[in-house]
Amino acid sequence: MNKIYLSLGSNVGDRGENLQSAMVMLEKWGIKIVRASSIYETEPVGLKNQDWFYNMVVECESDSTPEELLKVIQSIENALKRERTVKNGPRTIDIDILLYNDMVVDKSGLKIPHERMHLRRFVLVPFGEIGAEVVHPILKKTMRELLKECEDTAIVRPL
Repeated sequence: MNKIYLSLGSNVGDRGENLQSAMVMLEKWGIKIVRASSIYETEPVGLKNQDWFYNMVVECESDSTPEELLKVIQSIENALKRERTVKNGPRTIDIDILLYNDMVVDKSGLKIPHERMHLRRFVLVPFGEIGAEVVHPILKKTMRELLKECEDTAIVRPL
C-alpha cells in the first residue's frame, strides 16, 4: 500500500460538510483514510477577497498510482460541484496530493510533492498535527522544520 498525504479545503457552502463528503467519497473510491488532522479555519491566500477556508490534511493508503489517484480526486471535486473560474478563487472543495510515498513526479497537471506546500501555513499546520516528522522528499526537511521556516503569515486557527 502507498502512503499518501492529501490536503482538503473548502470555502463555499457548508465547509465542514464539504470536507466530510470528500472523505466519505475518498473511502468509497478505495482510498483508506488512516489519520485526519483537526479542521482549521484559514485566511485565504492569493485572492484575499473571499470567505475563509476550512482546511485539513489526511493520511491515506491506496494501491492506486498517482495518476489514478488524481483522476479519483478530480471526480470527487466534480461531484462536489467545484468550479474553476478564478485562480485561487472560492471552491466547494479542493483536494491536493501533497506526498505520495517518497515519490517525485513532475508531469503536466501532476506535481508531487505539491510544489507550494512548504510555503503554506494552511497545509503545514494540519500536516504537522498528524505527521510532524514526515520528511519532504526534495527539501529533506520534516514538516515541523518546514513550518518553523515558513514565512507565510496567513492566519490558521483550529475550530
